[in-house]
Amino acid sequence: MIDDSTKNSIESYLRDVHDRSITITYHADLQLGTFNRTCLIDTSVGRYFLKHNKKDQYPAIFEKEAKGLKLIRSTETINAPEVIFYDHTSSEAFILLEHIEPSRENDTFWGNFGRALAKLHKRSNEYFGLDYDNYIGPFHQINSPHELWTDFFAEERLERLIKKARDAKIIEKEMVSGFDNLYPQLSKIFPPEPPALLHGNLWEANYIVNPENQPYVIDPAVYYGHREMDIAMTRLFGQYSERFYEAYTEEYPLEEDWKERMDIYNLYPLLVLLHLLGEEYIKPIKKILKHYS
Repeated sequence: MIDDSTKNSIESYLRDVHDRSITITYHADLQLGTFNRTCLIDTSVGRYFLKHNKKDQYPAIFEKEAKGLKLIRSTETINAPEVIFYDHTSSEAFILLEHIEPSRENDTFWGNFGRALAKLHKRSNEYFGLDYDNYIGPFHQINSPHELWTDFFAEERLERLIKKARDAKIIEKEMVSGFDNLYPQLSKIFPPEPPALLHGNLWEANYIVNPENQPYVIDPAVYYGHREMDIAMTRLFGQYSERFYEAYTEEYPLEEDWKERMDIYNLYPLLVLLHLLGEEYIKPIKKILKHYS
């Protein structure tokens, strides 16, 4: 349920935009997620998608999500929902988004998706990182700029979460040593690439198919990184359709041995999941590290 103050804020904002009285006629809770609640909002001017949580639980998370969605939309390469507005009340923080009516994937969709992501990745920058920090799921994601991808990946993606896990006594010294052994090898593992604008959290739940079979990406954790990072995330829990990868490489060819590096990139989301969901993720992390020991 959304509280009355959130409802009033939404109605007030839409009233100012449309210059007439607006009422919320219906709302339907969709899910109680790991850290956000979501619902559909029907109003007298249309349907919207709402995400909300406790005001002080994840400071500025919706501001950062809004910036990420707007950055992706500004490239005019891949679709992302329009940000209507975000705000907070005395008890809740929320973001109101364009509602995308979901449909089912077909081969046309996967081709569209692969080409669109490749075009997004062609948007580059002078450094790896971003000019602000944001979130991946409920965790702060530090995007301090680095000239080299290997430094950014090791310091901002792996080492921060390893230190957090070590301090919380989630992992043992043996695993820490495994990462220490990996770092000197990174410059030989990663092929040189210019910084690419990444979605940053492109696992299988973070896209929507609209009725015209066009892809929309949601819940971004944007930054400029190695483009294979996004590709690896699409294969974290299985993989997208093979047509997706074919279309991507037609638009923006990958190195022939790109599949061999996917596990290394996915150390980052696996560390996030370790903190979020528990020790079941230690085993796959150890398996990857063992390959490079």
